[in-house]
Amino acid sequence: MARWVRADLRAHRGEALFLVLATAGIIVSLLLSGAFLAYGASPWQRVFTESNGAHVWIQTTAKADAGALAGLDGVESASRPYRTASATAELGGTRAKIQLRAAGPEPPKVARPLMTEGRWLDKDDAAAAAAPKAGAGTAASGEHRSGGKTGSGRTAARPAKATGTAPSVQSRAEAAGSVVLESSLARALWAEPGDLLHVHGSDGTDHALRVIGVAETAEERYSPGRAPGVGWVLPNALHRVEREADQLGQTIGLRLDDRDDTDFAVQRAVTELGDDQIVTVSTWQQARDDAEGGGRLLGLLLGLFGLSALLAASLAVAGAISTRIRGHLRDIAILKAVGFTPAQLIRTFLVEHAALGLLGVACGALLTEILGPRLPGRLGEAMRLWQALPAHAWVPFAIPLAALLLITGTTALAAWRVGRVSPVPVARPATPAVRRMPGTVRRALGLRLPPALVLGWRGAFHSRARSCAAVARLAVPLLLITVVLGAWTTLDRLEHHPEKVGIPAALTVRGDGLDDAAVRRLLVGRPEVTAAYPGAEAKALVPGQTGTITLRGLGRHQDPYPLTIADGRAPYRSHEAVAGQGLLDLLDVRVGDWVRVTVGGNPQVLHIVGRSIEPEDDGRVISTTLDTLREGGIAPRPGFYHLVLDDDSDPAAVAAGLSSAIGERADVREIPNPVRELSAVHGVLGGLVTVLALIALAELSTTIAAGVRDRRRDLLALRAIGLTPRQIMAVIVAGTGFTALAAALVGTAVGTLVSQWLIDLQGRSSGIGAGIAQQPPLAALLLLVAAVVVGAIAVSMLPASRAVRQRLADTLGDSL
Repeated sequence: MARWVRADLRAHRGEALFLVLATAGIIVSLLLSGAFLAYGASPWQRVFTESNGAHVWIQTTAKADAGALAGLDGVESASRPYRTASATAELGGTRAKIQLRAAGPEPPKVARPLMTEGRWLDKDDAAAAAAPKAGAGTAASGEHRSGGKTGSGRTAARPAKATGTAPSVQSRAEAAGSVVLESSLARALWAEPGDLLHVHGSDGTDHALRVIGVAETAEERYSPGRAPGVGWVLPNALHRVEREADQLGQTIGLRLDDRDDTDFAVQRAVTELGDDQIVTVSTWQQARDDAEGGGRLLGLLLGLFGLSALLAASLAVAGAISTRIRGHLRDIAILKAVGFTPAQLIRTFLVEHAALGLLGVACGALLTEILGPRLPGRLGEAMRLWQALPAHAWVPFAIPLAALLLITGTTALAAWRVGRVSPVPVARPATPAVRRMPGTVRRALGLRLPPALVLGWRGAFHSRARSCAAVARLAVPLLLITVVLGAWTTLDRLEHHPEKVGIPAALTVRGDGLDDAAVRRLLVGRPEVTAAYPGAEAKALVPGQTGTITLRGLGRHQDPYPLTIADGRAPYRSHEAVAGQGLLDLLDVRVGDWVRVTVGGNPQVLHIVGRSIEPEDDGRVISTTLDTLREGGIAPRPGFYHLVLDDDSDPAAVAAGLSSAIGERADVREIPNPVRELSAVHGVLGGLVTVLALIALAELSTTIAAGVRDRRRDLLALRAIGLTPRQIMAVIVAGTGFTALAAALVGTAVGTLVSQWLIDLQGRSSGIGAGIAQQPPLAALLLLVAAVVVGAIAVSMLPASRAVRQRLADTLGDSL
């Protein structure tokens, strides 16, 4: 048995090598997908567990009895109700929105901030003086420090403090106290313990707070223009920064008995306090999704393509075994005749291919474990984090084991045919049954086409069952390659044309005192800015009062904002709006329905006239015009302006120019494109294409071997009627080329449809909405088809020449 296995492997070295490499690539893909899924979820889960995180955060007005929410049914425990105030923080010329929370010297037991740098608040911090940090220059000194932590734990050079943008802290304000910053806000401001932070309250007065610590929480992270960062201060410091009572609010975190009861808990809270007392609601699911970012999507993509590639490899293995069984019918019959049992023969094939699968699995696992942490960018970060997690102790063994079991199971099903081979071979009739010549062959003969093409076509599709099976097996990896090309094309389109993903504007300008006249004066002499649209947004309670969504007003009736509309039309009348897919699913409504949302106790009834592509807030966004919000008393004036640039402009350069012109009156930022978080996926997709190409090569080798074996008797006839060895070789090559062409056409056609369906399905499930899928360019598909056909012809040249050089004899083995 062992000698037979060694002889078979020597005779099929190419197929064995392709299968090992393809299996190794599949294991690498699956392990990387697991690493990315852990990379997205595990850091947030660790913080949530260690901090005893809250499942629901509810922000209320200052007059509400927020403490009463701790006694609601289903609430296990609650943080203290924090007094809050919204302000603008500035450090070194960088500005950010901050929510100041009045905390005590003792951290809360629920949603306890986890200190990563510095220390927590102390009762003596209220009297802290605004002395400059020892050994450090003032804000105007232009110093350059390094070692600031980025969001992924890497260290990066900290930019120099802006010179000339602001006087020193000592000359502007005395310290109002100390502050502990949430980590994402600290990263955005490049703040670290010892820095003096400028904070502007509602009256515009500048206060200085010394940063004494940085902490992690399991709440939603800071996002420019969407979610403010969090800073904890003592109550007297909050009173100094914000003295207007109507500008204060409260925030409380609720930890539930059952984390899946968030909607019901929010509904009870609104009933308890009244919808006019609820400002915003955020849940642990939103915080987790926000923390995961693009890592989870990368993991899902890798897992999907890895499992699909594993299926394609299993089909290739099954096809290879079936072909070898047909080629070894005489040997199998002799082995049975001399006493081998069916179980022994099945075990022979099973051991051979299981050994190949085990070798590929081991190579893939070792490569991932050794080289994975050394990969650049997010790939290496994900692997390093994953290796430090407890799940890494068993997942790297479970995934390869599951893949090996699948390959072994597929091999066993195919090898089962060995046990059914009769020990007494039945010879085929000398005169085969008469079969009518196919119409395509008759027409080809009438056109006087070269005999190699005609005979090659007939040989490729002579047996319908076997031909269809060969085409289907080869079409599967080509289908997956087409899906990968569709994903690649969609990502490139969304990255370079953000207006297709609902981000037509490149910059946003926020600041006090901005109006149309001020913006027009700002944009004088700046032809790169093609349009400026006023906007405002607010958090609104949804019907049923189980959560909050974003209500946004952009543009005016006479100058509407260029929303990306997937269904319906854009709003241009009063009380018309468009909604993201996430909101339509949340409210279970469709385009054409009317919805009612509540903002600060004021109901707003809107007519949904279209569905827009919304990449923010999981698509839970309603967009209307600013005039509609003004009529409803929600936004009497614009809160920001979105600037649309021409295609040749550099957003960073335009933002820098506008920032220098505005000074401290406003903040100019680039609008982030979430697709850029997926930049690491391009290299992954390229690796997947390589793995799928290896699987296709393995299947091609099987198809060629089967074609040569099935045509051995035909080669005698072809030589007898006068065909030269070169013409006979052309017949074999042409047959392989026609099979590859059919598989390529089927794979690319079906793959294009599947690609669009899968991408739109992912868009709907993520809340962005369908309509973002982009089909691969026709040129790329034609190039793929041509590459497959040329590759098949090239790979079949050597086996065809060997077949022609062999001594052709009509033996008993050829008749089986």
